[in-house]
Amino acid sequence: MSLLVVGSIAYDTIKTPHGNAENALGGSAVYFSLAAGILSPDPVRLVGVVGDDFHDRDLEFLRSRRIDTAGLEVVPGGSTFRWSGEYSADMNSRRTLSVDLNVFQDFKPKVPASFRDSKLVFLANGPPVTQMSVLDQVAKPAFVMADTMDLWIQTAKPDLLQLLSRIDGLLVNDSEALLLTDTTDVISAGAAILELGPSRVIVKKGEHGAILFERGKIIPLPAYPVRGVRDPTGAGDSFAGAVMGHLARTFKGRSGGIETRAFKEALAHGTVAASFTVEDFGVARLAAVGEPEARRRFDEYRDWLAL
Repeated sequence: MSLLVVGSIAYDTIKTPHGNAENALGGSAVYFSLAAGILSPDPVRLVGVVGDDFHDRDLEFLRSRRIDTAGLEVVPGGSTFRWSGEYSADMNSRRTLSVDLNVFQDFKPKVPASFRDSKLVFLANGPPVTQMSVLDQVAKPAFVMADTMDLWIQTAKPDLLQLLSRIDGLLVNDSEALLLTDTTDVISAGAAILELGPSRVIVKKGEHGAILFERGKIIPLPAYPVRGVRDPTGAGDSFAGAVMGHLARTFKGRSGGIETRAFKEALAHGTVAASFTVEDFGVARLAAVGEPEARRRFDEYRDWLAL
């Protein structure tokens, strides 16, 4: 089933206790697309923006991973979004050193005509108004999931609430869920978000896994235990990509028809994709993963969960 992602494409400079990477290919849409592409039967449709400093080799790399770049806008004379950050010794927090939004600052997504029939849509983190503009361009999506962050909760909450009434799934971390709902525990927060519109809510808890909320159901899943975490950048976006990639492979009907089991399996695939991402800097490890290796790790993870 066709899968569309709209989000950032960036060059990241990353420092962790285990080393550093300069101007590494990154951005939410890139991590998402690479992870989704492992599972999706069709090329992932990417909509994003870059400057003319975006390297030809990176464009060819994306295309080589079955990513349809017809929605990639190149701004003449513009510079690609750049971010730099440094992680703490325990890798649980990071400090942003610089952010240069460049062409991404004025990004107004343009969904190509060939993408407007996409049945699965992922709206990566961005202003809610921008995310809703994508929905206005897609004909009849069967399932839409969005990501958000504390900035939009604090500065654009009315728009965010409007977005929530138009989507089927929301992906947030635990602190964002608490902030959005003004609650003090994640379980209450997940239930409260369901009342705002989405039929599914995924609350990420970093190294402690994730929790899936459906109406009347709460399903926690642990993280895959990674022995050597080198760079956590992009783990959440990779998680989202594999979730949606699995749905693209298995989902045949409307959102109400997605069974809990299929969505639980999607979260397990997301957990596995994130575990690959953190094993090396940037997209290096994720880009090297093929479906057989991902399947082996998924099977191992599933065996661990069996009681």
